[in-house]
Amino acid sequence: MFKINRQKMKAVLLLAGMAFILSACSGAKENEGAEWTFFAMDTYITLNAYGKNADAALDMAEDRMIELEHLWSVTDEKSEVTAMNRGNGDTVEVSDETADLLAFTLQMASQTNGALDPTIYPVVDAWGFTGQENRIPDVHELNRLLENVGYSKVKQNGNEVTIPGGTKIDFGAVGKGYAGDILADTLTDGGISSALIDLGGNIQAVGSKPDGSDWKIGIRNPTGDGHIGVLSVSDRAVVTSGSYERNFIGEDGKEYGHILDPATGYPVENGLLSVTIVAKQGKLCDALSTSLFVMGLDKAIDYWKRYRDFDMILITEQKDIYLTEGIRPQIELDETWGSGRLEVII
Repeated sequence: MFKINRQKMKAVLLLAGMAFILSACSGAKENEGAEWTFFAMDTYITLNAYGKNADAALDMAEDRMIELEHLWSVTDEKSEVTAMNRGNGDTVEVSDETADLLAFTLQMASQTNGALDPTIYPVVDAWGFTGQENRIPDVHELNRLLENVGYSKVKQNGNEVTIPGGTKIDFGAVGKGYAGDILADTLTDGGISSALIDLGGNIQAVGSKPDGSDWKIGIRNPTGDGHIGVLSVSDRAVVTSGSYERNFIGEDGKEYGHILDPATGYPVENGLLSVTIVAKQGKLCDALSTSLFVMGLDKAIDYWKRYRDFDMILITEQKDIYLTEGIRPQIELDETWGSGRLEVII
């Protein structure tokens, strides 16, 4: 869910230990870094960019992010998502950005056989995972809500969208990743070739570090503090999903995670603790980190073997780590973490 509650801090940082290259024209430092932090899409966002145009590029990127939030916020009365959800079967015309995001989301919903479904929002809301108090909905309520769930109910013809009454969509499982791609393009268009975007844990690397080396991204330990390893990437997005991110203990003493199975309306319980996706596009990482978590270990592996246009790291409740062959040289695992086995998927 996207909430508008903006808070902004700006600070200019110098990259320590580097030989600064002076611009012959302006005297600006090519490897000077700028870091901006602000609140949007219900999370803290940190943008780091390097180069003489860093501040100007980050200014454009933040403005772009706020524009996207106003388009896609499910709680903004004037957003295009709200307009679609209130269409009650009437056709609503949306912007190119929203049309592109919806088309991609529906494509991934079909490609994952509904493991990703943007119409699950009312069920997520019923569980209290959209900001209010958590609770366990009774089976009758869930069955009633599930009658309106199904991505095939959403009809799109270019910029024209029709959603029947009772069905609502939310881009919470894809929006940040899609926004990360747009921010990366915005920074590149602003003359930046080295940047790191952090959208509440969704990481998007633009190029490599200023010294030409890879960015180092920690893969979070899904059972506690720290990391299970460090991933080296350049010009890639890295997104992790897991039920540990948001959960609650019900009155029955059981733990319930925030990732729901669209087929049942209940939190996913399939033996996976987390799914990390690495790919060129942030939108693909965001969509697959959620949908493969819903699928479970075996179906996630089958999906990768079918498409092979991304890499992934799967961690199970037994603390086994499954990772695809392309990413094995890029990750340094913490040997002190866990007691499970490591399996490379080929």
